[in-house]
Amino acid sequence: MNPLIFLLILLTMFLGTMLVMMSSHWFLVWTGFEMNMLAIIPLLTKTHNPRTTEAATKYFLTQATASMLLILATTINLLYTGNWSIMKLNNPMASAMMTMALTMKLGLSPFHFWVPEVTQGIPLSSGLILLTWQKLAPLSILYMISPLMDSYLLMIMALLSIAVGGWGGLNQTQMRKIMAYSSIGHMGWMIAILAYNPTMMLLNLYMYILMTITIFSLLMVNMTTTMTSLSYSWNKLPLTSMIILIMMLSMGGLPPLTGFMPKWLIIQEMMKNSNIIMSTIMTLLALLNLYFYTRITYVTSLTTLPTMNNTKMIWQFKFSKQLPYMAPIIIIMTL
Repeated sequence: MNPLIFLLILLTMFLGTMLVMMSSHWFLVWTGFEMNMLAIIPLLTKTHNPRTTEAATKYFLTQATASMLLILATTINLLYTGNWSIMKLNNPMASAMMTMALTMKLGLSPFHFWVPEVTQGIPLSSGLILLTWQKLAPLSILYMISPLMDSYLLMIMALLSIAVGGWGGLNQTQMRKIMAYSSIGHMGWMIAILAYNPTMMLLNLYMYILMTITIFSLLMVNMTTTMTSLSYSWNKLPLTSMIILIMMLSMGGLPPLTGFMPKWLIIQEMMKNSNIIMSTIMTLLALLNLYFYTRITYVTSLTTLPTMNNTKMIWQFKFSKQLPYMAPIIIIMTL
């Protein structure tokens, strides 16, 4: 892709997201979503093949449907209240339709089917943008209108998303699909706490984006897309593979790693609000995510584990060779 065109596409995507996050007018929010959607389509089809075309088509149709629901909910609310303000979402039907539109853009269950299919069909760099940057605009709107939304509907969607994120990733061998189902599960955790403490949702989002960027960056360095290729890279790039596995366990919420902190705080906050049953079910479903991350770690480290007699000096050389490139990631992990 031409660098100038690539820069213009990134700028349009950035401006669309900023327009959504800074607007208090529903029409400007819809315009920002449309800018964002149309800008990311060329990024999804950077490599021209039928799989990327299919993934971009699925993404476009899903996001266009969500935008249609959003503008329809906005119109119903306009007829009911007479204004375009975001904080005047008083009509129950408009509120429910707005919830469906935003959760469809996020990929929450039961509107999650496009997330693994689109993520699997696009390059790793595009998948990184899809699972991180594209979550900011819908979550910012949900953060602003969370007091006006049906908390029971959000809780049901959150619980379904955590369950789907755990069950869906159990039998996957493709790293992009695993990350997609992990994204669905993490979005469920964020929506679950939205009704009680929206600020804690921002903490969870920050940790999720940080860990996802780290994993995708290391997968791009490794040029790894499957569990098999990740296991073969253990001998070639041991430090990179080790950091990938540690970050995956952190994504699963294994203590004392960083990913455990937001889950613990969310459970604690829900227990304070006397929502014991929901928090218990979420904790049990989180074990599914931890299981398939542990399975990746076990299979990858067991498949081609080096013998001790002839690899000590080789490992020292490889570690020293990779340390200059891995230093920024190690610094991020220790923050």
